[in-house]
Amino acid sequence: MSFIRRDEWPEVGELVIASVDRIMEYGVYVTLDEYGKEGFLHISEISSSWVKNIRDFVREGEKVVLKVLRVDREKGHIDLSLRRVTKREKREKMLLWKQSRRAEGLMRSVSQRLNIPLKDLYEKVWVPLEEAFGTAYEGLERAAREGVDVLLDIGLPRDLAEALTEIAKEKIKVTSVKVKGILNVSCVKPDGVLRIKKALMEAKSIKAPRGSGIKIYVISPPKYGVEVTAQDYKTANQIMQRVAETAVQEIKRLGGDGRFERG
Repeated sequence: MSFIRRDEWPEVGELVIASVDRIMEYGVYVTLDEYGKEGFLHISEISSSWVKNIRDFVREGEKVVLKVLRVDREKGHIDLSLRRVTKREKREKMLLWKQSRRAEGLMRSVSQRLNIPLKDLYEKVWVPLEEAFGTAYEGLERAAREGVDVLLDIGLPRDLAEALTEIAKEKIKVTSVKVKGILNVSCVKPDGVLRIKKALMEAKSIKAPRGSGIKIYVISPPKYGVEVTAQDYKTANQIMQRVAETAVQEIKRLGGDGRFERG
């Protein structure tokens, strides 16, 4: 069971991580890893197709992502579904769970290093991280990438912020991705070179998330290379799109012409 738990019971519709305990003829008993409670997966909620052998879908000891259908707190019953979980939901929930476990491990390290009870770190660190970054892991990853100021800026005490940042840098491997593109930019005005330079500078100076980077360089006029680095491809592609749109719009406003193509 996780030491990070706001509520003792899951909500209806919530996605949960469960460990398969016992497989019966009529369904599966599981333990909800995040709550430490038993739940039941009826055979009718295992698959949309006919289930001849439950073990074709789940096995004892396996981790599965399930959706909560019903919760009866008085009887202690939690009914679950496997067939109502999409592949995307499964992938995203499993990733968040793994990240949450890693974040908890970092909290335990801080607890031992500073001799602070884990339950105190929940209020002092975990909650502020979730409120500021969406998840505690995201905040710790940002600290590993950008430094202690990320945590100081959300009001964490310096001793906690420094310990968290140090441990995060030790435990979290910071990765980045790169996407490339080509801008075709031209201007036949007498001062066309200056106008092109202004358009490209405008594109390069767009607001981008901390930890990302934009590089624009000459290939051979009118072609200019664009490289964007960011922590993930979604962010990198979003930045690239804004760079391209800004450059093309600006050069057209200045009397030139432009278009963008993927590298």
